[in-house]
Amino acid sequence: MPILPGPASSQVGIAIGLSRAGYLGALAAWTAFTLPSALALVLFAYGLSAVGQADGGWLHGLKIAAVAVVALAILGMARTLAPDRQRATLAVVAAAIALAVPSAWGQIGAIVVGAAVGLAVLREAPPAERSELNLPASRTVGVLALIVFALMLGILPILAAATGNQDVRLFDTFFRVGSLVFGGGHVVLPLLRAEVVPSGWIGNDAFLAGYGAAQAVPGPLFTFAAYLGAVIGGWKTAVLCLVAIFLPSFLLVIGILPFWVNLRRRTAIQAALRGVNAAVVGLLLAALYDPIWTSGILSRADFAIASFAFLLLFLWRTPPWLVVVLCAAAGEILTAT
Repeated sequence: MPILPGPASSQVGIAIGLSRAGYLGALAAWTAFTLPSALALVLFAYGLSAVGQADGGWLHGLKIAAVAVVALAILGMARTLAPDRQRATLAVVAAAIALAVPSAWGQIGAIVVGAAVGLAVLREAPPAERSELNLPASRTVGVLALIVFALMLGILPILAAATGNQDVRLFDTFFRVGSLVFGGGHVVLPLLRAEVVPSGWIGNDAFLAGYGAAQAVPGPLFTFAAYLGAVIGGWKTAVLCLVAIFLPSFLLVIGILPFWVNLRRRTAIQAALRGVNAAVVGLLLAALYDPIWTSGILSRADFAIASFAFLLLFLWRTPPWLVVVLCAAAGEILTAT
């Protein structure tokens, strides 16, 4: 579902569960896909709290690992989503917009530019017809889901400001992030950081260390929300943040799928999607620079470790979890010497 904000892999799982077993199937598919990585990251958060430090060498090594993992993700996405001069240029323009306006509005602006350019210059022949989707959700239910999504997006900030309750504020923050971020897990990093670090909910080092650890676990990177919630307020807050960041995906998938077959047949929609996908590559490129590169690469030794990690991932096809462990060990060795 590249047209929707949020984690594309999770949205595909939700859609499959919905088509096979209805709403309970969608919930079951999401739970099975999300729970393992969420549990692992919550345990990491508790372990980090027990260690009592967020600035050790091994934690810096996790930040270095994130550089290599995200760089590889950009390379793979660029080959598929920005394979020609027009889309590659659009990706760079999107990165510049995101860096110039480091907020949700910068990301939305880049996506809007991508869609506009796609409509203007990336039109192709209509896609071939495909079989109809077997969906239990009617168009009426779809419209209702989209209305609920819009109401929550508008009302939650008002409730958060009126009550001052931390749980409401957290739910509003993570719901809004899940609603506005295009491009998936890696692109969510700068927006989440802008929301939770300046507010004092979590320190920058602990934030980036958790993001590095998230590269080593299976599942969607949006489960990083569970780690943040666990650091902020324990496992109950982890559940709240996890539900909040994924809830927009549920509402949007249920809302859009009844109309998707007709939408995907339209040449204009397909052209806009090509532009949006190229812009997403640019958003990830911007995230690679700030905050991943600026926080992870602080010396020549850091650059050497990141380069070697990228080599292991790209040419030697080393499992990401092993690369993350090796980077953590290298960071600890550098600190000790």
